[in-house]
Amino acid sequence: MPSIGVHCYELRVRDADKNWRIIYRIDDDAILILEVFNKTTRATPTNVIKSCKKRLKKYDIDTED
Repeated sequence: MPSIGVHCYELRVRDADKNWRIIYRIDDDAILILEVFNKTTRATPTNVIKSCKKRLKKYDIDTED
């Protein structure tokens, strides 16, 4: 998902009555789960995108050498 960041992806999971989305990023040493939500519209909600960007920024700052 380029709207969130490099190496970010969306996994789609369908269960009996809902469509779930898992947004994640793949790093060399980790897979970061950024958000899991029930998708009810075609577009990814703006608040989910903002939340993911904020989490990535904090993670990147916290893991700098």
